[in-house]
Order: sequence, then C-alpha cells, then structure tokens
Amino acid sequence: MSKIDWTSFTLRIPVRASMTALYKAWTSAAELERWFLQRALHAGPDGKPLKGTAKLAAGCTYTWEWYGYDGVEQGRILKANGKDHLRFTFAGSEVDLKLRKVGRQVVVELVQSHIPTDEASKRDIWIGCHRGWTFWLANLKSMYEGGLNLRNENASLKGMLNN
Repeated sequence: MSKIDWTSFTLRIPVRASMTALYKAWTSAAELERWFLQRALHAGPDGKPLKGTAKLAAGCTYTWEWYGYDGVEQGRILKANGKDHLRFTFAGSEVDLKLRKVGRQVVVELVQSHIPTDEASKRDIWIGCHRGWTFWLANLKSMYEGGLNLRNENASLKGMLNN
C-alpha cells in the first residue's frame, strides 16, 4: 500500500451536462443552492453583495451554509476563467476545480491541496472534506443528469451522509 499524501487529494466524476452548465453550477449562488448549499452569499472584489445569478470571479468572497451543518465556510475566489477552471480557498486549504470535455461527458476534477498535516487537519480536512466532496460530486451528477436531489434538507435528521 502506498503512503498517503496528507497535503492533497484528487476526485473525478464524469457528468453528462454541458461545460457551461457545470461551470455555472460552481460559480452562481443560485446554482450552488440547487445542488450543494442551503445558502450561498457572494461578494465582489469591491465587497458589494452579488446577486444570486452573478458569476464568481477572482477576488470575490463567499459565505456558504449547508443543510444539517451548523458551521459556515468563508473563503476567497483565487481564479475563475469563465469556462472550465475555478480555484478557491476552502477549510484552510485550496480547491482547484477543472472541467474537461470527454466525448458526451464533462469530467469534473476537484483537487484539494495545501492541507496542513497536523492530526486535526488530517481528520477534519483530508478525511472530512474527501468524504464531503465525494457526496457533493455524486449529487452534482445526480442533479445535472436526472434532477434527483440526494441532499437531506430535514434539519431534524442528524448524522446523515451530507451532514
């Protein structure tokens, strides 16, 4: 068995959707709330709030909230090229998202890197985020291929896959 690199991990999933739709899924508050978040608040580089359909760009900031999770995540958009590449800070690390057309599908590749290697970060970021992103990428595929939302939106149900 090879040694685990606790500083990063990579996840990939093919999705039958257009590049445009999938890029928007990651950069529009309204679309993020469709498959990923309970609430997405975005602000432009000037600090002014963005409307729900405005796309994120480098320098924007975000505040994200999930169903069934009491915490919020705040971060900054590091790169957004408008078509197939997004990079943002997340949970004390960075997430690099790339979209690549392969036949009739788009491969969504998510790399979370710059993860600290203390025990809490290994547990909470590497293991916790790996688990979380695995679920969210499956839900992205489900929502954009067939419309079935896998999220638990019932706050009284705790300890579910997505919280």
